[in-house]
Amino acid sequence: MGNLLHINLSDTILKIYFEVYNELGYGFLEKVYQNAIYFELKSQGYKVEAQKQIKVYYKSQLVGDYFADLLIEDSIILELKACACLMDEHKAQLLNYLKATEGEIGLLLNFGTTPEFKRSIYTNDRKK
Repeated sequence: MGNLLHINLSDTILKIYFEVYNELGYGFLEKVYQNAIYFELKSQGYKVEAQKQIKVYYKSQLVGDYFADLLIEDSIILELKACACLMDEHKAQLLNYLKATEGEIGLLLNFGTTPEFKRSIYTNDRKK
């Protein structure tokens, strides 16, 4: 069941990702791709937040914060990269964003020489 969470929205985001990649290619900074994906999602009527603050707590004490590139419909976190290939630390970064929020689905999208993506799931029942 977990693999089916937000599958239609995930598919829409991935279609937009490939559309942006095919139009812009590789070589730009992450911010350029973020702006293009933001534009496409907003133009299709989705709720999108850029640079969404994620607070990290340890024993109820705020110990830090991060900023996710995009949050879509309060349910899917997008983390964008523009590098040669996705690394384990990129996947860990996205997983930590999911652990620190109520979000259960994350998409790691790389705008490198070859388009590459990873869909991560971390359900809320595993968070406490």
